[in-house]
Amino acid sequence: MGRTLLSAAFDFGFDSSLNKSKSNSKAADKSVRPTQAECSFVTDRGVGSGFNGPMAKPTSLDRTYEYRRRLPHYQKPGQAIFVTFCKQGREPFSTLARDLVLQHCVHDNGKRICLHAAVVMPEHVHMLLMPMVDEQGWPYAMPAILKQIKGVSARSVNRLPGCSWPVWQEESFDHVLRSTESFAEKLEHIRQNPVRRGLGLRPEDYQWLWVCGADTLVRRL
Repeated sequence: MGRTLLSAAFDFGFDSSLNKSKSNSKAADKSVRPTQAECSFVTDRGVGSGFNGPMAKPTSLDRTYEYRRRLPHYQKPGQAIFVTFCKQGREPFSTLARDLVLQHCVHDNGKRICLHAAVVMPEHVHMLLMPMVDEQGWPYAMPAILKQIKGVSARSVNRLPGCSWPVWQEESFDHVLRSTESFAEKLEHIRQNPVRRGLGLRPEDYQWLWVCGADTLVRRL
């Protein structure tokens, strides 16, 4: 029998994580599976048919699913990830800078990530996303995804008048979600973040909040 992406992933450090994910999936509720064109709730069952093809040999940053800087970072196939990255320095983002950062957060939705929600606060960003799979059946790796978002947005912000400094802190904070309950909690955390900070009476009042879905869409760029 041919090797699947999940079976081959054991060779690249996912043994304990994927075994746990498989056992948890038996008890997980069925949910709508994400496609290349839409977002949905996710469970431990994985992403559609994206993990059924042959696996190519991994390469550097694009295939880095577990790494450590000052904090450990893990990525599991088919599971949503809550990500936070912070601005360098104490000066808050201007309104125009927040416009640019949000545009870059949303840009790869449906291409390399399934973006569920994003909010650009004056000094940090929250994103709730799930990496999609490339043409070879590999999930896009978070280091490459974040490098793209942070790198391009930093260049855009530094083109603004009076901006010419490092934009982002090097480290980011990410958490793999393990249930639809934690997914809902993180989604609501993102929505309510501006309200808790006194930047609006309702999530909809904050213009740098983006939530996927026709009924929950706050802003579309």
